[in-house]
Amino acid sequence: MTDLSIIPFGGVRENGKNMYAITVEDEIFIFDAGLKYPETDQLGVDVVVPDFEYFIKNSDKIAGVFLTHGHADAIGALPYFLQQVQAPIFGSELTIELAKLTIKEQEALKDYDDYHIVNDKTEIDFGHVTVSFFNTTHSIPESLGIVLATPYGQVVYTGDFKFDQTADSYYSTDIARLVEVGQGKVLALLADAAGTGSESDSVNESKISEYILETFRENKQKRIIVAAVASNIQRIQQVIDATVATKRQLVLSGNDIENVVRTALRLRKLNLPIPENKLFVNLKHAKNLPASETVILETGRMGEPIKHLNRMANGEDPYIRIGENDLVFITTTPSTAMESVVAKTRDMLFKKGADVKQISSDLRSSGHASRNDLQIMLNVLKPEYFMPVQGEYRVMTTAKNAAQEVNIDQDHVLMAMKGDQFKWLKDHFELQDSFTVGETLIDGSGIGDIGNVVLRDRRILSEDGIFVSVVTIDRKKRQVVSKPKLTSRGFVYVKANRDLMKEASELTVKQIEDYLNTTKSFDWNELKNGVREVLSRYLFEQTRRRPMVMPVVMEVNQNRRPTVHKQVQSGATKSTNTKRKQTTTTAQKKSNKPVAKAVD
Repeated sequence: MTDLSIIPFGGVRENGKNMYAITVEDEIFIFDAGLKYPETDQLGVDVVVPDFEYFIKNSDKIAGVFLTHGHADAIGALPYFLQQVQAPIFGSELTIELAKLTIKEQEALKDYDDYHIVNDKTEIDFGHVTVSFFNTTHSIPESLGIVLATPYGQVVYTGDFKFDQTADSYYSTDIARLVEVGQGKVLALLADAAGTGSESDSVNESKISEYILETFRENKQKRIIVAAVASNIQRIQQVIDATVATKRQLVLSGNDIENVVRTALRLRKLNLPIPENKLFVNLKHAKNLPASETVILETGRMGEPIKHLNRMANGEDPYIRIGENDLVFITTTPSTAMESVVAKTRDMLFKKGADVKQISSDLRSSGHASRNDLQIMLNVLKPEYFMPVQGEYRVMTTAKNAAQEVNIDQDHVLMAMKGDQFKWLKDHFELQDSFTVGETLIDGSGIGDIGNVVLRDRRILSEDGIFVSVVTIDRKKRQVVSKPKLTSRGFVYVKANRDLMKEASELTVKQIEDYLNTTKSFDWNELKNGVREVLSRYLFEQTRRRPMVMPVVMEVNQNRRPTVHKQVQSGATKSTNTKRKQTTTTAQKKSNKPVAKAVD
């Protein structure tokens, strides 16, 4: 029995979050470590990265992480991965520099320095396995495909790619090298399927350059605000060229774009037709430029330009106010998850009086392989098995159909899910020993501390609000000693719903008194759950909404020093015992009156 397996940890049945593990003779080779941006229902989440539990358990087997290019869907998860698993990183010079920018944002990784620069001529010998690379065409320079030569055949991963015969040298595919790889035995091909949902090919970049320049020339008197992805070096070069050709100056909006541009300039991956000091203008000084001479290139936080445009339209940007003399030029093709956000942002921009132009409305612009591109790759490499990656299930299906059209047998197309383990059994791949792979939600500095329960609570709060009932009881006398205080946020306006609030107060008192008078063994959780259920049922009957209901019970304590217990129970989660922290105020020391305590 051979020892070769392929496991995707992201990048299948979803957009982004590429991460694939190829295991050969008990050694793990990781291809890419990317993130994806959250779906609209993942409220408050910044980014989503793969679940690293498998790698943590097998950290001693990892040979390295091999990167295909410098976009977030390939390198964005590295800071979170390296905090839990230490492994060497391999990539092209630009890819490594962009990875460093991402990794060193984490204080815990400031001393990490296990980087290895490779190129299309590099071969790395791991004994039983050799890793080599080939140049591919994408929207960022020095994109690479990866070839893993094993005793059983080659496993090839394309990364993001397309074919463009007009591409500059920084972006061109090495077709001769692909032919060379295809002359050997290609056991499996993991290939980009993201662009195969369209029957038409993407226009070549020379056409896009002409389109951008023409847009600039058509809007001579307007200030132009260009929205682009920070790491799309090719698009940035086109914007620079059009800025110079129309005798304008360029303002970089945001740290992301400044860091990327400075890095690309230092590595000579961007070409400046004029001296730098005559091209770039500081954001703070942009207001001094005439509109007809201004281009603002903005990308927003973590390279996401649409959300920053939204902030501009809302007047939340301290430097840029969008108005009637502006053209907002969206040069990025948004993901499916962002389409509704883009539509709302465009509407807001029009309300501000700005003109809005979106490149994807006029041209099919993509850095991903079309159906035809994928078929060319399949014909050149002639793999025995094909695994479509980098895309939702619908594009994986179109990629599968495209593969069948070039005589790849249906049974030889691996339609993988995260955690599927395809093992090579001498003459075929078989699905064996698969396991569940989740995803890790990043919110602020927290890694993995946001789960389904928290997201559900956030969704409830965003949709139906919160309803809090605070009441004080005397457990010994088994009675309510103060009228409940009710608070509503995002549910109903209290002053306009006095009858509802009065009835809710009475129901709270009745439920507590019934419990106190009928229960011998007192339990705080039972008491609160009873109040929650009664109020939830009543509020739904009256409003057809389900707010998060939070009962807070205060107990009169006559004999002991007052203790305050924090209320941590939410309406949608189980209670959690907390440490009882005793606090005594000066006023309480001098008073002999009963003191109320909040009981969790």
